[in-house]
Amino acid sequence: MRRFQMLINADDRYAQIRREIYGHFSEHLGRCIYQGIYVGEDSPIPNIHGIRCDVIEAFRQINMPVLRWPGGCFADEYHWRDGIGAKSARKKMVNTNWGGVLEDNSFGTHEFMELCELIGCEPYIAANVGSGTVQELAEWIEYMTFDGVSPMAELRRENGREKPWRVRYVGIGNEAWGCGGNMRPEYYADVYKRYQSFCKNYSGNTLYKVACGPSGDDWNWTETMMQNLRSGGNWAADAIALHFYAVPDWNHKGLAAEFDEADYYTLLGTVNRMDELLTRHTEIMNRYDPEGRVALFVDEWGTWYDVEPGTNPGFLYQQNTMRDAVMAALSLNIFNRHAKRVKMANLAQAVNVLQALLLTEGEQLIKTPTYHVFDLFKEHQGGDAVYCFTQNVPACDGRQLPMISASASVKDGTLTLTAANCSLSEEAELHCRICGSAYTSVSVQLLTEDAHAYNDFAHPDRVTPAAHSAALENGMLTLKLPPCAVAAVTLR
Repeated sequence: MRRFQMLINADDRYAQIRREIYGHFSEHLGRCIYQGIYVGEDSPIPNIHGIRCDVIEAFRQINMPVLRWPGGCFADEYHWRDGIGAKSARKKMVNTNWGGVLEDNSFGTHEFMELCELIGCEPYIAANVGSGTVQELAEWIEYMTFDGVSPMAELRRENGREKPWRVRYVGIGNEAWGCGGNMRPEYYADVYKRYQSFCKNYSGNTLYKVACGPSGDDWNWTETMMQNLRSGGNWAADAIALHFYAVPDWNHKGLAAEFDEADYYTLLGTVNRMDELLTRHTEIMNRYDPEGRVALFVDEWGTWYDVEPGTNPGFLYQQNTMRDAVMAALSLNIFNRHAKRVKMANLAQAVNVLQALLLTEGEQLIKTPTYHVFDLFKEHQGGDAVYCFTQNVPACDGRQLPMISASASVKDGTLTLTAANCSLSEEAELHCRICGSAYTSVSVQLLTEDAHAYNDFAHPDRVTPAAHSAALENGMLTLKLPPCAVAAVTLR
């Protein structure tokens, strides 16, 4: 067993952990939307206007704050008018990005907005810049948000929605450096400024405009965007969006549940690169924007393995193990620590795709280990990040990976500490001095299992949190963490 000294100063509050850091992503990809979120009104599966009731309840449980839609790469071939009006009259198309399957547009703007209302989350619209027009985007914003007399507002009313929706977040383009147009940053910056100019604020709705940011460690993209997004003292963007998937080798991704010890540590070492990425992109942004007016979003993050055998390669369906739970905890702790600049992050994806929260099969639904991490960490939402130091060691010799990952926040007089033991073999004993406030009670929820363990439809609760013991005496918290474990500690 290794002993670790930790220090938390509950009075040293340096940033709010925005709820949107615990955001999610839903794309018209594989079985994320169809069969995952949406089954149609005629389905025997309990639903509200075609949206699965069990999915709604699962999303509510974790206080899902924001949901990004309709893509991803799909967004830059999506034309919103195809997804409104009578379903029988909606255009059908080929989903060229993901499997070449039929897209019947039965899940469109009205369905997505209702989903967000049912969950109680903010909608985040990804706009078509790759193959769409400025007019198309401008009219979509008007359709969704204008409460007056206009062609788009009248069209919305004809389609059954009298009052406009509240739409805060709009992403103007997706992966413009890749599937969104293969653009240079200088060119995209001009394209972005043109499109955003026609995204108007209607009827009290204020848009938060998001520009495509870098892929991974493309420092030049961030530099160029920050150089070009300011005009006359004003910023044309409220945020830029980073994408990063934890894939050590894109040519040999491997299966989610088939890995050895070296694979485990290699993957988590790749995950830990997120800290470097956020640090260096923030440093670039600070040079141009020391006031922090432009946020850094992590629009897409997560693991990406080979698809499960026997499934459509274009559907990106993968299992989700305890290894992925540790990965999620490591990532979320990093986001919390960077909350001064990072204001949103969206896990890819919500259901049945990549590092999914939920897996469905007909009437059945299971919550993955990653889902449980979001449930454990949800008390950070809206809290103030506080100083949290760990005297750390590498989880494995020669790896750039801390054995202990941790972050802490304070909200309404309660301190939440989340910690993960990234080691596969060593137990950890944490001795944490709590300064700044006096707490008298402690409770712990722990998620731990063999790193290969996962929930499936025959064993939906194999990996699930349970109460765990800890001691709190005279401001000193003592907590033992098994190998490959994630804990949420609540002090009151």
